[in-house]
Order: sequence, then structure tokens, then C-alpha cells
Amino acid sequence: MMSIASMTGYATTDGATPVGVVTVECRSVNTRFLDLTLRLDEGIRFVEPLVRETLQKRLTRGKVEVRMTLRPNESAMPARVNEPALKRLLELQQQIQSVNPEADSLSVAEVLEMPGVVEAEKTDKDAVSAAVLAILNKALDALVEARAREGAALSKVLLDYCDNMQATVNDVRAKIPEIVSHIESKLTERLNGALTEALTEKSTLSAEEVCDRIRQEVTLYAMRLDVDEEMNRLDTHIREVRRLLAAGGAVGRKLDFLAQEMNREANTLGSKAAAIEMTNASLSLKITIDQMREQIQNLE
Repeated sequence: MMSIASMTGYATTDGATPVGVVTVECRSVNTRFLDLTLRLDEGIRFVEPLVRETLQKRLTRGKVEVRMTLRPNESAMPARVNEPALKRLLELQQQIQSVNPEADSLSVAEVLEMPGVVEAEKTDKDAVSAAVLAILNKALDALVEARAREGAALSKVLLDYCDNMQATVNDVRAKIPEIVSHIESKLTERLNGALTEALTEKSTLSAEEVCDRIRQEVTLYAMRLDVDEEMNRLDTHIREVRRLLAAGGAVGRKLDFLAQEMNREANTLGSKAAAIEMTNASLSLKITIDQMREQIQNLE
């Protein structure tokens, strides 16, 4: 089973390379897609395409910033003396001193500072790239672990929200028969009074027709109060959220879509509300769904 991953995380590590010690720092926050920002020191900038490719393989979403700094050292910067250049320099010195015997000879330090005398060894870019990518992958391992820990915590929060919503739906479902019965009783009483008054005013309706009219009005009103469909869909969406969280992987977009659908059903429930219990349930559901969506935005 794949774990749920947050898009928020931080990791840093360092390691030795042929050109010096490289420190890799990774920061990640939430965004809709994978947004990479790379900042590499000049000495290792040639590795950037491989770094970008590695990040794209290992991460799917998040605004990710990677900094790579190089701390050179002497062992990482081998050099050699350009013997032909050195011989030419010494020959020129002798020529000058043959003309002017009082001219001072160059010190070793001065000789080394002369252009072309000391040459840096060519960098083995393949070896450097392999070393840098190894350090990067170590940092990404830590980043992925951090994002997984954050994701596990968010998953628990989302499951708690699911429990809260399910409890609200179950509570409304249990109360609806009583709500409908109470409303039907009041409606029947009002209609009966109104129609009875109409009968006393020489209405053309018979008593039986009056009863039929009352039954029709009550039935139509009860139909408008029917929220079984909305609650059943909420049940289905809540089960799907739980299934996705259990399955793991990159489920952020799917969960966001489900949250939108649940909000739609909560709004419909509110529009049909004919009692304070249904209104409160609708508001409670919408608040919980909004809180859920805020957390879902952080998931990969």
C-alpha cells in the first residue's frame, strides 16, 4: 500500500564530490502541479539538467526549491605545473638578468601566480554528476519521508472529518421521520382549518374532496422534504474518501473533487431544510467540508 504524502517538507544533507563538499537543501510547499526552482553554485551548475530530471521522477506535485552549494577544498582542486610555460618564464628571467644583473629573481609564489604556469586538472564531469546525484537522492529520501509523515498526520485528520460528517448524516437521517411527522401534523391542521372554513362558506367541495386535497398537499410537501438521495450520496462520498486514504498514493486531486461534490450535497440539504435540525446539519457539514478542503490542498 502506498502512503499518503503531503506536499510540505524540508530536508538537507551534504557529501563529498571530486570538486568539494556539496550541500543540498530541499524545501517543498503545496501547489497544484510540480513547480521546480533550482539554485546551484557555478562550479556544479552543469549538473542542473540531471537534477531536474531526478526531481521530476521522484516528485509529482509541490512547489519545490532545491539549493546546492559547493565548498571547494584543496584536495578537490588538483593542479599541475605547465612545464613548457615554466621553462619559458625562467628563460625570460635569465635574459633579463643578463642585461640587468641587479634584477631580482622571481620567488616561487610569484612564479605560481604567473598566467599559464599552473593549470587545474580537468574535472571529470561524470564523476561529479554521479556524486552530486547521490547526495541529492539522499536529501530526497529525507524529504519524501518528511512528506510521508506529514501525509499520515493529515490522513488521520481527514478521517476524523469523515467521522464527524457521517455522525451528522446519521443524526439527520434518524430525526427526519420525526421532523416530517411534526411538519405534516402542523400542515394538516392548518389546511384542515382553512378548508373547513371554506366549506362553511358554501364551498362546492365535499368533505371527501377536502380530505383528498389535504392528503395531496401533505404528500407534495413531504416530497420536498425528502433528502434521502442527498444523504445517500454523502454516504457514498464519505466511503470513497476513506477508500482513497486507505489506498494511498497521489490522491489530492481526487479528494478535492469529492470535497466539492460533498459540498454540493450539503448545500442541497440546506435548501430543503424545513426544520432547524436540518439547517444546523447543513451548516455543520459545510464547515467540516471547508476544513477538509483546506487540508486536502496540502496532499500530493
